[in-house]
Amino acid sequence: MSSIQLLPDLLINQIAAGEVIERPASALKELLENSLDAGATEITVQLESGGIKLLRVRDNGGGIAADELPFALMRHATSKIASLDDLQRVASMGFRGEALASMAAVAQVTLTSRNALAEHAWQIQAVDGTQTAAAPAAHAHGTSIEMRELYFNTPARRKFLKSESTEFAYCEEAFKRIALSRPEVTFTLQHNARMVWQLPAQSLQQRIGALLGNEFAQSAVSVERQAANLHLHGMASQPAYSRATRDAQYFFVNGRFVRDKVLAHAIRQAYQDILHGQRHPAFVLFLDMPPEGVDVNVHPAKIEVRFRESQAIHQFVFHTLQQALSVPMAESNAAAPATPQAAERSYTESAPAPHFQQQRMPLGVAQREAAYRLWDVQTENRKQTIETPEPITENSEPETENSFLGYALAQLSGIYILAQNEHGLIVVDMHAAHERIVYEKLKTAFDAQQMPTQQLLIPVSFAAAALDVATAEEEQDALAQLGFDLAPLSPTTLAVRSMPAMLKQSHAEAAARDVLHELREYGATRALTERRNELLATLACHSAVRANQQLTIPEMNGILREMERTERSGQCNHGRPTWFLISLSELDAMFMRGK
Repeated sequence: MSSIQLLPDLLINQIAAGEVIERPASALKELLENSLDAGATEITVQLESGGIKLLRVRDNGGGIAADELPFALMRHATSKIASLDDLQRVASMGFRGEALASMAAVAQVTLTSRNALAEHAWQIQAVDGTQTAAAPAAHAHGTSIEMRELYFNTPARRKFLKSESTEFAYCEEAFKRIALSRPEVTFTLQHNARMVWQLPAQSLQQRIGALLGNEFAQSAVSVERQAANLHLHGMASQPAYSRATRDAQYFFVNGRFVRDKVLAHAIRQAYQDILHGQRHPAFVLFLDMPPEGVDVNVHPAKIEVRFRESQAIHQFVFHTLQQALSVPMAESNAAAPATPQAAERSYTESAPAPHFQQQRMPLGVAQREAAYRLWDVQTENRKQTIETPEPITENSEPETENSFLGYALAQLSGIYILAQNEHGLIVVDMHAAHERIVYEKLKTAFDAQQMPTQQLLIPVSFAAAALDVATAEEEQDALAQLGFDLAPLSPTTLAVRSMPAMLKQSHAEAAARDVLHELREYGATRALTERRNELLATLACHSAVRANQQLTIPEMNGILREMERTERSGQCNHGRPTWFLISLSELDAMFMRGK
């Protein structure tokens, strides 16, 4: 029987390294965080073979004093915390005092540093856990850490490293996360002597555009909200910019990149009503809060956190992001986005300089017919319609050219509305757009418990299964909340006596069947809470204008104006775009005008 014995320090550090330094990217993250904690404003990263052969980080931070240099590579030696109280309100990126010691146990490490008071730099080296004495070296103010041959002394671990290109991809992602968190810092990344990234100090929006691409920056909405001691800011993509993977999702808590289930759920909820299928949003978001409100000492890699008030954080993030994504078009700052996911680009800015004089014609199409309401319940036949516009009197004010979805020109194939605004041609999917408008109105009415209903002069009867009849009898209160009055005429027949005023009477049977199915399948409580959005979206689909339904110019203008006033109207209920703009510059290019 073997006896219990103490493990040697080197083996202890090598075991710890397996948790802290999983791969070169893990080491790079720790080194970059140390540079930021040191107050660096310029950081250079050099890699060879994906960081396996060489990983060097150089900064212009505060540096390390010569007499403290040996402690830097020792386990649990840190300048960032000194007590349990400090651990409960960590304000620095690093704090555990494990990373450098772990690297020194599984790689060949050289540490060179010079602080502001030193006449020259000092250098120490570590191999197999053994340190050399500090020796003078040439180095500007700041610190360089060089890690060579990762896991050279633990071949069992080294064989689990992936290919050079794969390890570099992980390193590049770690670099991007840190660079996004501190746009005011200059970052440089080289791999195998090739420059990959060269990022000057810049604004957050510029840094996001540089790292995630201008398409994301132009498609994203700004997020900004302060409530008590919580501050959420950053950028989140419009649903039309959704992605097949989560590769463009960056959330930072007090400047630290994290992955957290509470935050992930809040973001999914904010997008659930507007994102199509299995697509994922893109975002760069920053949550600033008191350090004592979040525990960052959950995992050695420090990528997980635990909130002390997780429900409050969830609601704050959810409502802030939902509000940012819900701004009606007419209230947004983007006066004429080229697509629902693109930022404003005026024709004069984007068009090439023409070789001819091209005068702009004023908008005038149907403007004086744009005073209307989208629908009205008429008392004579109780039928849902798009109201014929009222005559404009001398005292009424017609719509102006500020209506950036423009004014209707025609209907295309019974599916699309063609409209003109000052930037070009607007193409609207009329069913998708109208469906979103009705859906948002249904949600507002349902939440306010003021669902407008219409009583049918002639009830609509239909054959129903016995379970449907039973459900209609048992769930009268739930049906009433949704604006329905269903009555059994026989054991196998139901009649629709009242229905939501926003729905079309011609769809009474189909809408009633869908509602009964939801109530029977999920029960009233779940159908009206967890399934509320799906249920109302189904009802909205029954009310929206259909393909090949002919609309008049005033009716088309009615839809355009309602879109401008409706939240999330850039996407239908399933996350698909509802409209696009073909700019005048694009049209000129198609016809080679100005060539």
